[in-house]
Amino acid sequence: MTSSHSLPKGIILAATPLGNIGDATDRLKEGLAYADVIAAEDTRRVRSLAQALGIEIRGKVVSNFDHNEQSRAAQLVELAHNQTVLVVTDAGMPIVSDPGFPLIEAAHAAGVQLTCFPGASAVPTALALSGLKVGKFAFDGFAPRKPGARRAWLESLRQEQRAVVFFESPHRLAETLATAVEVLGPQRLVAVCRELTKTYEEVRRGTLDEMAEWAVDHARGEITVVLDGAGELEVDLDSLLDQVEQLQAEGMRLKDACKQAAQGTQYSGRELYQAALDREQA
Repeated sequence: MTSSHSLPKGIILAATPLGNIGDATDRLKEGLAYADVIAAEDTRRVRSLAQALGIEIRGKVVSNFDHNEQSRAAQLVELAHNQTVLVVTDAGMPIVSDPGFPLIEAAHAAGVQLTCFPGASAVPTALALSGLKVGKFAFDGFAPRKPGARRAWLESLRQEQRAVVFFESPHRLAETLATAVEVLGPQRLVAVCRELTKTYEEVRRGTLDEMAEWAVDHARGEITVVLDGAGELEVDLDSLLDQVEQLQAEGMRLKDACKQAAQGTQYSGRELYQAALDREQA
């Protein structure tokens, strides 16, 4: 363990293990041992983590969770001017669908020094294990809880070319995947990753209809889902131009109609726009 003098003054965001304690980094251990203040999502859990790591917490431990983080931010920023404030959540990286944003926003505004002790995170772990094309991806946090909002969100992914990562409750996973079958079609690929880094870690990959059926009886634990991006559709140019004309008839400007019709196809909006002009002049 390094000395306390190596910790910078200011705010440190530190990733904690998702489940396997072996993923705790040396920098996290140093922060737990020597930070002046530890702002934790759950004070009991951070003390249990430190005990499991064989570390004695010397600093003050305070709560920083969803219901008090807004009011706690100013206090922690004030302390961070001349002390080390370590920010941790129950698992993974703070701020990534976890508490921390109000504090970091306030720290930037106050000019307080910020740094990060990187480590475990469910998002890149699931991406790496998914077996899908994830060179480009979007992270959407938790899927919407209400059926209407969830369907609207899935509708927005119809032509999303990037892989999409999201978290879901095991109690809602089957319903979410069943709705995805209706909205996105049964053959879109998806990977369901549960209990990442833990004893019963499991990654299941298949089509949406296969995984929706599987989820009915097997969705347990912490769930991270990776949805494959939509493939480009090889669409006949004439049918696209017909679609553009229909959109124009409904009152849409030509440029906007071309942009909308081209989404998810092998054509760009500009290419379709030129083809529409050529058709008008023919």
